[in-house]
Amino acid sequence: MAGFVEITLGDGPIVAAAIHDGHDVRDRIAAQLALTPAERLREEDPYTGLWTNIAPTRVVGLRSRFEVDLNRKRHRCVYQTPRDAWGLNVWRQPLDEATVDRSRSLYDEFYRAMHDLLSDKQRRYGTFFVYDLHAYNHRRNGPDRTVAAEIDNPQINVCTGGMDLERCEPVVQCFIESMRSYDFLGGALDVRRNVRFRATRFSRWVHENFPGSGISLGIEVKKFFTDEWTGELYPAVHAAIGNALASTVEPIRELLPNLNQRMI
Repeated sequence: MAGFVEITLGDGPIVAAAIHDGHDVRDRIAAQLALTPAERLREEDPYTGLWTNIAPTRVVGLRSRFEVDLNRKRHRCVYQTPRDAWGLNVWRQPLDEATVDRSRSLYDEFYRAMHDLLSDKQRRYGTFFVYDLHAYNHRRNGPDRTVAAEIDNPQINVCTGGMDLERCEPVVQCFIESMRSYDFLGGALDVRRNVRFRATRFSRWVHENFPGSGISLGIEVKKFFTDEWTGELYPAVHAAIGNALASTVEPIRELLPNLNQRMI
C-alpha cells in the first residue's frame, strides 16, 4: 500500500492507527479540488500519525480524507456534496464515475489489508486492541472567535459506540483512568466518553468483523495541540498527549490475557 497507507508490523496484540493523518492526494483528485491545501488540512487530522509510535504495529494514512475517507461507510467514503463535508464545496465540478471508483478501490484495499493484519493478531494473541486515533476541531466559528464550550468538547473524547461493553468495559475504564491519572503538564486531562462523538467507523468495523477478539477504541483528541486554522503545532502539548497515550499501553496489555480467559 505504498503511498497510500504506511503499515509497520510488530509483535504483540497492540495496534495504533491514525487513518486521517494523510494530506496528499493523487493528481486526478488535485486537479478537481476547489479547496486550498490549508482548507483541507483543517479538516484532516495532522500530527496524529506521530502518536502511533506508542505501539509496535502502526497504521498511518498518507492520503487525504478528501480523496477517500477511510472512517466512513464505503458508499460515503468519497465526498460528493457539501453535506458530505461540513458544508464545503469540495470540487470544481462533480466527479466522474471512474474517479469515484478509483477512490473506492483504495478503500477496499485498505480494509482487506486491515482484515489480514488483524486476523493475524487474532490468531497469534486471541484478543487484540486498536488505538483508533483522530482529532477534532473546536474553533469552527473562526480563528478570532470564542472556542467551543469545554462542557461539550473534552480534550479526549472516548468513543464506545458499537462496542460489546460487557466484554470491553474493563479496557475502556483502564484507558480512561490511565489517561486521567497521567501528570499532563502539571494538570489532568479532561477525558470523557461519548460527549462530542459516540463512535468511529473504523472501530465499528473492527468490532463487526472480530467479535469476541477485537477491541478498538475511537479516540478523538480536541485540536488544542495545534492551531486548527493555521496548522501550527504546539510541540510540548502534542508530546504530552503522546506520553499520556503511551502510559495506557502496558495496563491495557496486561488486561488482554484476562479477556482471553473470559472467552473460553
